Amino acid sequence: MNARFAAALAALGVPEDEAIGVAVSGGPDSLALLLLAAEAQPGRVRAATVDHGLRPEARAEADAVAAVCARLGVPHAILSVAVEGSVQAGARAARYAALADWCRAQALNWLATAHHADDQAETLLMRIARGAGLSGLAGVRARRPLSEGVTLIRPLLDWRKAELETLAAPLSPALDPSNADPAYDRTAARALLASTPWLEAERLAASAAHLAEAEAALHWAADQAFAERVRDDTLDPAGLPPEIVRRLVLHIFAAFGEAPRGPELARLIAALQEGRAVTLGTVKASPGRRWTFAPAPPRRTG
Repeated sequence: MNARFAAALAALGVPEDEAIGVAVSGGPDSLALLLLAAEAQPGRVRAATVDHGLRPEARAEADAVAAVCARLGVPHAILSVAVEGSVQAGARAARYAALADWCRAQALNWLATAHHADDQAETLLMRIARGAGLSGLAGVRARRPLSEGVTLIRPLLDWRKAELETLAAPLSPALDPSNADPAYDRTAARALLASTPWLEAERLAASAAHLAEAEAALHWAADQAFAERVRDDTLDPAGLPPEIVRRLVLHIFAAFGEAPRGPELARLIAALQEGRAVTLGTVKASPGRRWTFAPAPPRRTG
């Protein structure tokens, strides 16, 4: 098993002699990740558990992870955070912010999480149901920047949940009741996968990986088009595929500090194609052979 995990780390670009951070909640998936990392990277693993303060059992579960880490000889930290806003989104934001800070304090360039093939399949189903575009359908990425100097990696994306549960079983992992809460879309996606034999998690995860490759290819093509078609906050859209135009306009808006949502961006592009100027946020876009983008004039006040 450790050779398979070590190969996954190598494929993600993790040097053999570098320490890695591991996010461990105490559930079966993250405990399996901890075991695999400790075996594959002996002496080069640091672990952290985030206590969101949302369940009374959370602190005891974090302490149980600390005990496992002590037996494995893995340094461990408990990170307490405050969750703001919606529970799931707020907890996720607080968790990753705390883990990024911890990685920087520990001089760790890599943070591994335990997302696996079943997670990827569930994510793809949920995003299809929401009408997501290519970037969303690519699912969770195998690696992405987390913060300055820290890369988030997911070395278990080709592992099944059942495999990880078997590995972690001797450690009596904790079970998060939110995983069975019908209020969450992920619970419904998980139930659909379990009750539909022809929906195989491995194949759905493979589809997400193919879509991620297509997304990377389009990103590369957009970079090439940007160099050729964008000049001084103007864009020549002639003959470009709609998806490339969308990405270029989004890139231009980012330079103004704006990040328009998909429907807003679609309406703006449609207006420009129809020859109408439009203001979105702090940016005014004007039609012509080259579309022009500039700071919007101040609004008049009475």
